[in-house]
Amino acid sequence: MSRFKSDFLRTLDERGFIHQISDEAGLDELFAKETVTAYIGYDPTAPSLHAGSLIQIMMLHWMQATGHRPISLMGGGTGMVGDPSFKDDARQLMTIDTIESNIASIKRVFANYLTYGEGPKDALMINNADWLRGLNYLEFLRDVGRHFSVNRMLSFDSVKTRLDREQSLSFLEFNYMILQAYDFVELNKRYDVRLQMGGSDQWGNIVNGIDLGHRMGTPQLYALTSPLLTTSSGAKMGKSANGAVWLNPDMLSAYDFWQYWRNTEDADVSRFLKLYTTLPMDEIARLSALGGAEINEVKKILATEITAILHGRTAAEEAAETARKTFEEGALADNLPSIEVPTAELEAGIGLLALIVKAGLAASNGEARRHVQGGAVRINDVAISDERKLIGTGEVTGDGVIKLSLGKKKHILVRPA
Repeated sequence: MSRFKSDFLRTLDERGFIHQISDEAGLDELFAKETVTAYIGYDPTAPSLHAGSLIQIMMLHWMQATGHRPISLMGGGTGMVGDPSFKDDARQLMTIDTIESNIASIKRVFANYLTYGEGPKDALMINNADWLRGLNYLEFLRDVGRHFSVNRMLSFDSVKTRLDREQSLSFLEFNYMILQAYDFVELNKRYDVRLQMGGSDQWGNIVNGIDLGHRMGTPQLYALTSPLLTTSSGAKMGKSANGAVWLNPDMLSAYDFWQYWRNTEDADVSRFLKLYTTLPMDEIARLSALGGAEINEVKKILATEITAILHGRTAAEEAAETARKTFEEGALADNLPSIEVPTAELEAGIGLLALIVKAGLAASNGEARRHVQGGAVRINDVAISDERKLIGTGEVTGDGVIKLSLGKKKHILVRPA
């Protein structure tokens, strides 16, 4: 029996999204009696979010699915400062052009999870640059800054951790929590926002906004955070051996995205089905009960369902079929990831290590050499042990490609250009 009566909090609770709530009873009552508007902020630090952001995006999805209005807030203003929370060093400052370009790129992902529009329950995408970039500094200090206690700000874990390591925290970064708190108040005034959600590392920043709202006369505001997730082996979500698991298709293919989830550790499958898919809970319970060899079939369902939301059902099923042909039939699938190498370069012969790096299967020649020495590299399904080997047109198959493989699950087609 759930401890919540509202559909939204009950859904989040049973799927494992809830870490902390500022006032459980009050927030549950609010969601049970009216349509609530809530937001999550996203700073545009790159042209794409990565899989680590999916848990928050899914929280917004379930909010709309249970009849409420979500806001995805783009940090066009706060992105000029950069969130210092639990970071060892200051973020690299970005130009306004870079920030705007990143926002335009990031926006494309959200429409796969939310329905935007002008209706009372349609999602909104807002940019905090609308109110932050035009602030008058002296007025802001007098009207907003006076409500903040430096003593209290220094007590937040995100700040203490940085200072305990004797790493400097710039005045610019110190202002971030004030700006984020002000966002909450401004969003309440403009859109009647009552709740801010985020990862558990944002708790202090969100509570700051609640306190500022109280001092500036808003209705009661609320905080809800999700757990910071790692895999069962301790790896950070959204990171793979090859780097970030980007959400934008131009930065990571649907096939590679599918493969990331297909490689989920056994102990994480049930948890990820709840967090990252929209499958009904009774179906998740059925799948979670399967074991032995059947767990691999469940992982394929997990990968396909997550990929279908982001990339579409067709792309997800194509990725699953590509994997089946590659791994179960040993066939070349047309939509395996590929790179182009100039024909002249192949005619002259390209070093195996250089090709591995070029294909993105290793970050350096040294890493590529270790893969070769470990017996993990194959050309056209034949293991290669000679790290000095030159790869040329002689390796081009009848299909017009060279199949470069690292281990059993990573394959790149090299196409002469």
